[in-house]
Amino acid sequence: MAPPQRCPLCRQTFFCGRGHVYSRKHRRHLKEALERLLSRVEAARKAVRAAQVERYVPEHDLCCWCPCCGREVRRHLSHGNLTVLHGGLLEHLASPEHKKATNKFWWDNKAEIHMKEKFLISPQDYARFKKSMVKGLDSFEEKEDEVIKEMAAQIREVEQSRQEVVQSVLEPQTEPDPEEGSSAPGSTWKETNSQIASSSQQPSQLDLQPAPELDWMETGQPLTFIGHQDTPGVGNIHSGATPPWMIQDDEHSFGKQQIGPSYEEFLKEKEKEKLKKLPPDRVGANFDHSSSTTAGWLPSFGRVWNNGRRWQSRHQFKTEAAARNKQSHKEKC
Repeated sequence: MAPPQRCPLCRQTFFCGRGHVYSRKHRRHLKEALERLLSRVEAARKAVRAAQVERYVPEHDLCCWCPCCGREVRRHLSHGNLTVLHGGLLEHLASPEHKKATNKFWWDNKAEIHMKEKFLISPQDYARFKKSMVKGLDSFEEKEDEVIKEMAAQIREVEQSRQEVVQSVLEPQTEPDPEEGSSAPGSTWKETNSQIASSSQQPSQLDLQPAPELDWMETGQPLTFIGHQDTPGVGNIHSGATPPWMIQDDEHSFGKQQIGPSYEEFLKEKEKEKLKKLPPDRVGANFDHSSSTTAGWLPSFGRVWNNGRRWQSRHQFKTEAAARNKQSHKEKC
């Protein structure tokens, strides 16, 4: 009997010697393992002439399994914040250790000879990949410089617009021409505001003052007079009345009004909620606690206040109940 051997592809121990590598199960597992690696090798071969350089992301740390070497290999080559796609796999396929392990793997598993070259990278192809990688790094840096310039231009535009807004706010406003006299709208509004301020100093006076006559139809004014909008009997701040927030009447003092139930009502309602959870047929459920009782009142159930022990009261109660039942039975007969 042949000594036991371990097959890493089939993941089992066999005792048939070298005949295991020719079995149908082993050939199927060998084909599946080589096809998984071949798809990644073909994608890496396309990057030999045109290397792709990207900014590093955590997904670039993915690894793939090399059945020839029996270990995991990094697919991409990362350095700092830059990543060369398929650089790690190409570096592994071009290494002499991988070539030696591939020759041994093909011999041990009796794989097809013409397939071996597809899993190897010649030194010439790897040198060509290094040249394309240098060009890819240069083009990536140029693109990054262009992006930085565009971002700098946008920042300058935003800063310039911000400075223009600040400058427009800080510029002194033009003063009105003194030749226009007191007919300017600013002077008219100043007189109105002074009258309103004088009336607000006396909050007790609720008499409505007549509205000031403003010269709205004066030439050169862009405003349109639509008539006095006064409600009879009710004044407003524009007609010289006292503002409502300056009135100290009782009807406007909301702080004295109580909102919601009182604390005592809340406690009573809370006690009612507790009583609702108790059984309705309990002793004393319907007792009126507000009724007046004498000091000598005692309940007539349970015989708790009788002299003697509790069991004596129980026997006495049963005796009285039996006598009561016998008497009622005699009355029926």
